[in-house]
Amino acid sequence: MTLDCEVVLTRSGAPAMRDRCSGEVMHPLVGPLVEAERLYLAPSRLAQRLRDADARTLVLLDVGLGAGSNAIAAWRLAAALPARRRVLQMVSFDRSRAALELALRPEHAAAFGLDGPAGEAARALLEQGSAVSPQAEWRLRLGELPGSLALEPAAGADIVFWDPFSPSANPELWSWQAFTALRRLCAEGASVHTYSGATATRSALLLAGFAVGVGEMIGPGRFATTASTRLADLTSPLDRRWLDRLARSSAGFPADAPGDALQRIRALPQFAPDQR
Repeated sequence: MTLDCEVVLTRSGAPAMRDRCSGEVMHPLVGPLVEAERLYLAPSRLAQRLRDADARTLVLLDVGLGAGSNAIAAWRLAAALPARRRVLQMVSFDRSRAALELALRPEHAAAFGLDGPAGEAARALLEQGSAVSPQAEWRLRLGELPGSLALEPAAGADIVFWDPFSPSANPELWSWQAFTALRRLCAEGASVHTYSGATATRSALLLAGFAVGVGEMIGPGRFATTASTRLADLTSPLDRRWLDRLARSSAGFPADAPGDALQRIRALPQFAPDQR
């Protein structure tokens, strides 16, 4: 299985995982450790949400486990917080264990944040299908998306890290159908975080019932995407200028979008004239 992957260096010199089947590099710009913090942990306000007085478990769906970078960063964060906090429950989705198996090798583990107790948790995840600590629970669901999402309970997720291979390599995971399946799993106030800023990604999220905004900068002129079940939770929601660009785009919708997709999006409360 690990022959499907190899460790390469990004332009910044950070190690990253390359999938040989698709040719894609996971976390290609600044490496997995920096990207996990910049695009997922910080925008999701995971630390603040774990400190909330809410007694409920905080559920995080990690879609696209890969080498475990986003999930293990969340695991480490939960372990480092003060004693009074919510328990973090993570579910990681992927079709393969290959990248994580390779990242756990002794020569790679530290570079991927998988040394010490974090590495022990990742090994338990692979060997037993789950890892448990006083601060966090981590479960692995292997299988093809979006079908495996249907096995999770409705309205249970608080945070989603959506980090599969790109729309060009894996278009079915960036479709209206995929995000509709995800929307069913999201609790009120849930947020979704992804590196893709493609117009078709954002329109698919809108069609699925999310409010959608611009996320963190990931390169010159390139921005990630943040979505939420509540428009008020977005700091930079897409506005009517974006809607005008969508109307002129030649690739603005996912392949499975309905014929009246533009009309549906125009009618959303997010684009009402009184919205900013």
